[in-house]
Amino acid sequence: MNLILVLPILIPLFTAILSLLAWKRRHVQRWLSVVGTAALLGAGLWLLGAVWQRGIQATQVGNWPAPFGITLAADLFSAIMVVLAGLMGLAVAVYSLASMDARREAFGYYPLLNILLMGVCGSFLTGDMFNLFVWFEVMLIASFVLVALGSERAQLEGAVKYVTLNLMSSALFLSAVGILYGVAGTLNMADLARVLNGSEQPGLVTTLSMLLLVAFGIKAAVFPLFFWLPASYHTPPAAVSAIFAGLLTKVGVYALIRVFTLLFVGNVGFTHTVILVVAGLTMVTGVLGAAAQGEFRRILSFHIVSQIGYMIVGLGLFTPLALTGSVFYIIHHIIVKTNLFLVSGVVHRLRGTYQLESLGGLYRAYPALAVLFLIPALSLAGIPPLSGFWAKLSLIQAALNAQEYVIAGTALAVGVLTLFSMTKIWAEAFWKESAEAEDSEQAGRAGGRGSWAVMLLPIALLAALTVTIGLAAEPILVLSARAAEELLNPANYVHIVLEGLP
Repeated sequence: MNLILVLPILIPLFTAILSLLAWKRRHVQRWLSVVGTAALLGAGLWLLGAVWQRGIQATQVGNWPAPFGITLAADLFSAIMVVLAGLMGLAVAVYSLASMDARREAFGYYPLLNILLMGVCGSFLTGDMFNLFVWFEVMLIASFVLVALGSERAQLEGAVKYVTLNLMSSALFLSAVGILYGVAGTLNMADLARVLNGSEQPGLVTTLSMLLLVAFGIKAAVFPLFFWLPASYHTPPAAVSAIFAGLLTKVGVYALIRVFTLLFVGNVGFTHTVILVVAGLTMVTGVLGAAAQGEFRRILSFHIVSQIGYMIVGLGLFTPLALTGSVFYIIHHIIVKTNLFLVSGVVHRLRGTYQLESLGGLYRAYPALAVLFLIPALSLAGIPPLSGFWAKLSLIQAALNAQEYVIAGTALAVGVLTLFSMTKIWAEAFWKESAEAEDSEQAGRAGGRGSWAVMLLPIALLAALTVTIGLAAEPILVLSARAAEELLNPANYVHIVLEGLP
């Protein structure tokens, strides 16, 4: 068994177990979580290096040969996602040292965080559809409890909306899995790619693709299936919102990209056109929803929806440059969006509210925080030379090359509206004067534990990473291009997983 494929799952699992064993020693749990997520990041980097140097990695758990056993596989796209999961997990774990309240810690925040990361990494590395469903459910259970942890009214309302629609997604996914097995006689992704692409029932295969588009579309929060996200992501503590914003919807995006580059490529003219239309509508509705909000995290939540549209535009266009742009955009967005939610938590810590009308004066009182907000905010809008500029440039160029001028124009217009939303937060929270700044600041400080400087550490590091990617984009572009090439040419993936089976 290939250890580098198993470690990203085992590390958060054992971290969660050790945290449970230290149930009454919460300081031990905190540092276990930091060490565990750092180890996960290290394992992800090891996996990425191995895939880059030696090609796609695959292993059969229990030594049952594919397609009968449990397959774990990693191409560059999977490895990139595991690295990002480890990085965001570490950032949130450090942030939680100073931001998480004792009551939530007492009810298992740190074990749940690591179980969530285990589910995320399992989803990225699994090589069969049924285990993808299993890892989705692991994520759903952990994320539902994290949303509800604290039992505040807004949290419980958000949790009900979150779990209801995601259970619908799970039901659709499981139904599709059952039909897939009935049609193909296998659930191994590599074997499915071989069987489905030569299927004598192309109409049924296309129908299955649309069923999975809806199931994964709910997870990814695409139009018109996104309403659960802005209704729930603003309710838990900022650390929980940040890990959700960075990773959970990206698992849905990952699943969409995986199945529509590997399994459902027999009717690209129809399936990927539908995806392209959905992507455009997702971008527009998300950014319009953000423009109408007056609460910090609600704006950011709607922007998650909008940015999901950019990620699947590349899948809809289905060209090497477009998929390169999608992979680059995912890398950029996970870092930036997590960072913005972390910034919102610091603002709440200092002022005691997320309502923009009640904020103000932060630029004068905390200029460093203002800069740390501006970097990811401008990157999200696509302002050069930050990472978001190169991501959007690749996608717009790909759309123009494919003569999809409506999508290119939509992407540009949504970028302008995104800048408007970020400017709105800047003007209300940072630039305007606040007559009640001192009192509210004291209220905000009283509600937390530890130094807010600890909260600024991961924010500063993620902001520095955003700037670095923007100023030295070529290595990330090369990495994204190679990942896109593997996605568009899955024959090697199929061969390695099936070990040369005819």
